[in-house]
Amino acid sequence: MAYKTIYPFTNETLKEYANHTDAELEQAIASGHALYKKWRRENNLEERKAQLHKVADLLRRDADKYAETITKDMGKLIGEAKGEVLLCADIADYYADKADEFLKPQVLETAAGEAYYIKQSIGVIFAVEPWNFPFYQVMRVFAPNFIAGNPMLLKHASCCPGSAVAFEDLVREAGVEEGAFKNLFISYEQVSKAISDKRIAGACLTGSERGGASIAEEAGRNLKKSSLELGGNDAFIVLDDADMDEVKAVMNFARLFNAGQVCTSSKRFIVTEKNYDRFVRDLVEVFSQAKWGDPMDPSTTLAPLSSAQAKKDVLKAIEVAVANGAVVEYGNKPIDHPGNFVMPTVITGIDKNNPLYNKEVFGPVGEVYKVKDEAEAIALANDSSYGLGGTVFSSNLDHAREVAAQIETGMSFINSGWTSLPELPFGGIKNSGYGRELSELGFTTFINEHLVFTPKAVVEKHKA
Repeated sequence: MAYKTIYPFTNETLKEYANHTDAELEQAIASGHALYKKWRRENNLEERKAQLHKVADLLRRDADKYAETITKDMGKLIGEAKGEVLLCADIADYYADKADEFLKPQVLETAAGEAYYIKQSIGVIFAVEPWNFPFYQVMRVFAPNFIAGNPMLLKHASCCPGSAVAFEDLVREAGVEEGAFKNLFISYEQVSKAISDKRIAGACLTGSERGGASIAEEAGRNLKKSSLELGGNDAFIVLDDADMDEVKAVMNFARLFNAGQVCTSSKRFIVTEKNYDRFVRDLVEVFSQAKWGDPMDPSTTLAPLSSAQAKKDVLKAIEVAVANGAVVEYGNKPIDHPGNFVMPTVITGIDKNNPLYNKEVFGPVGEVYKVKDEAEAIALANDSSYGLGGTVFSSNLDHAREVAAQIETGMSFINSGWTSLPELPFGGIKNSGYGRELSELGFTTFINEHLVFTPKAVVEKHKA
């Protein structure tokens, strides 16, 4: 069986799940498409708003239960898992509250007559979602599309099936109609089959570049809308006038949250010469204070990685970096435990020829680069295949924003680590993907902006 919950703290298999058949996939597509057609005929927005608020209420009521499911699936610290659940509740409430505003027809200025466009659903959306935020990533797609009138089919990561089942049960408990959301334990061959189906209107993926290219290819071949979020190696730029106490205060969150398994976590710390030595000392100090252990224990501050393979991948990346001249300032020592733990590691001395230079390491590894000045910092930040997020630290906020505007990325955070809020758009450029989730931009990703135009002569005739 491909879908298993293997607890990352013990590597014990807790539960296995059978794959869905082609017949079950067909039923899910048919049910979703029928509901889409029904929603287009009926004006039941008020009902959907109430149901989405109910989803939020249930998430808050049962936050501990859902958090444990997340932790057992992929190893996240229990406190971080509960925070994820509560963020999902906020996202659900946000789109329910904003539904009328986001669906309001938009008047267009034209001397040729009267024009506006209405925002309409397009059909069933197929989503392929990852393991690192097994509730949040799903909610980012479900909430806006549910409000818009687009049913959703989910192919979740094979290592977090418990979360997929729990999310489907949550939606069902909230009274959402059958067909609005369906989890499918299917193969990638079945994913391709689904996306090519004429009843599927769009596809989205959060995951690897390889997975994104595959989904985009299938969607493009079948002329379907698509949206991709493919990770990054975000730059954390520390300028000469940065407040180093403030910088130190965010180091742990910026890199070690979720054991470093965050698309927008700071992967590359780019520091000007003035602050470089202190930065390295501070980063080593912060990393050395991380306490690995049982992710269900609130006192633990470093979780295991999501799988044994994830651990191997991170350790291999460090090994290759060192073999190519990088220097380990701290870490890279084994942790004697059956869980998937990687010791927080600080690496310096990475040059452009090092394979780590343009690679996303999905784990607790901080890469520190020394640059002589701001111009070199900007150039280094932009010398990447990725462009998802990034941070700029400076005591002059206006100047920090000017620097941020020069970074080729989708999101910039000033004097802070990354953040995610329902009202803030999320997404990147380059190999980090395209399209946006969250905020109004996320709402319009799979929306038909339907123009309604009446020529001036027709308008005047009917006014007479």
